[in-house]
Amino acid sequence: MKSILSLTVLSLLLQCGNLNEILEQSPGVLFEDTTPTDIEINKGLKAALEVGINKGVSKLSAQNGFLENPEIKIPFPKDAEKVAETLKDIGLGSKVDEVVTSLNRAAENAVQKALPLFKNAIYDMSFSDVKTILFGNDTAATAYLKRKTRNDLIQTFKPDIQKSLDQVNATKHWEGVMSTYNKIPLVNKVETDLSTYVSKKAINALFLEVRKQEASIRENPLERTTDLLKKVFNYAENQ
Repeated sequence: MKSILSLTVLSLLLQCGNLNEILEQSPGVLFEDTTPTDIEINKGLKAALEVGINKGVSKLSAQNGFLENPEIKIPFPKDAEKVAETLKDIGLGSKVDEVVTSLNRAAENAVQKALPLFKNAIYDMSFSDVKTILFGNDTAATAYLKRKTRNDLIQTFKPDIQKSLDQVNATKHWEGVMSTYNKIPLVNKVETDLSTYVSKKAINALFLEVRKQEASIRENPLERTTDLLKKVFNYAENQ
């Protein structure tokens, strides 16, 4: 009987030793709850989008953030391409270049103003949408945000863009080009809403940057830079 008891005690002690070893190597592995709460899911997804917009704004607001990025560079307005072609044909291509440069400078200067607009839109998302988006594709959140808020963001952003257009003389360059063009005999006059045009281009560029960041956080665990992002996106990844 004593032998049996001794063996039982020894077995328990060995098991405890193994347990202690496991706990020392992986603290909390047996007790940590890896399932995020609804509050954590809500905060985590929105935090990921906020990281994306912060990085996007920082990148695009830098000098040449638009102008030297072929993916988002704002070109001469498409509905005025005939204007650009005609002016280049008569040796005024430099005037066209001035317009393009000033449009991109205006976007670079104003894009910082879009930050609070985007953040408000992000934090207005309902939890039911957040949960659906979390288990969607790599850019589900950005696609939802763009679909729901793009038009409102453009209209809200327009005054900031107009102010920036004036500050960098884009309006002046544009009016000069259009005045020259409209004096050419037999041409059709072109009217372009410059502030709306640049606002759309700038907002689309920001959505593009947010989309890239969202995809990166979903695909690359190293981009999950906080415990909350790790918990939420690791959980989503394993469902």
